[in-house]
Amino acid sequence: MKGLILAAGKGSRLYPITHIIPKPLLPIANRMTLEYAFEKLREIGISEIGVVVGENEDAMKAALGTGEHFGVSLTYIRQPEPKGLAHAVSFAKDFVAGDPFVLYLGDAMYSKGFADLKLKFIESGCANLNLVKAVDDPSRFGVANVEGDRIVKLVEKPKNPESNLAMAGLYFFGPEIWEVFPRLPPSPRGEYEITDAIQMMIDEGKNVLAGVYTGDWFDTGTLDSFLETSFYLVDGGSRIAASAVVEGKVGEPVVVGEAAHVECESIEDSVVLPSAVVKVKGKIRHSILAGPIESDGDIIGQILHGDWKG
Repeated sequence: MKGLILAAGKGSRLYPITHIIPKPLLPIANRMTLEYAFEKLREIGISEIGVVVGENEDAMKAALGTGEHFGVSLTYIRQPEPKGLAHAVSFAKDFVAGDPFVLYLGDAMYSKGFADLKLKFIESGCANLNLVKAVDDPSRFGVANVEGDRIVKLVEKPKNPESNLAMAGLYFFGPEIWEVFPRLPPSPRGEYEITDAIQMMIDEGKNVLAGVYTGDWFDTGTLDSFLETSFYLVDGGSRIAASAVVEGKVGEPVVVGEAAHVECESIEDSVVLPSAVVKVKGKIRHSILAGPIESDGDIIGQILHGDWKG
């Protein structure tokens, strides 16, 4: 089995910092976001991984190399333009070469592994097994309607959900998926959706299963979720690299990268990237910072990079 990570997105919800650092490379608790994906795939015996990249290709290759440093072997797959998840996966056919594969969204984060779900996928012989998570507000997600553990319908952000099982960003596929892509129409927004491809398999009688995930699941694609994930990973406390210096009251949660220097009245609910130099006369809250940054007042709810004064 091979792994496929989608990492071509521009990370527009984290602008402006993702103008400088591709979203999959942003450090969370002092590790690159993709390191957590590599770790979870290694745990289920997958070391051969394709990474779908876009305009961020050069930066991704420079940061990740061959993957050897992370205990994996990486192949880079270029998606020439962003046209949806199914469009991105379609370029990986030669890499997958007929093997089953697990599709991992590059901005997802999980607290526990997937060994039981991999086993269920293999033993069932199904065409597709999807990670689903019971959530309080399923109307915010793609939702799986199930009969037993079989998915009978996928509904994107339903106003009146018939199920509380949200599609949670991890998919096991057999070779049947490649039969669908040539016939997949674009969605109303002009993109090729992986949920539409899965629905086609369901409609054509393929065995598509739900694998209920009981761990914690995060999407790190927004500032709020990025900070929430950082908070989770540092166990609700502060994590400051040994080489960093923070002058000011440190609240929770705070993550400060290596060689960073922060001067402020107080800092909480924030992430300071490695080597940043931040000088703030007030408070820092709900922010992601990469320096040099200076401010005469508070910095609250900001994503800032370089030579900013306010």
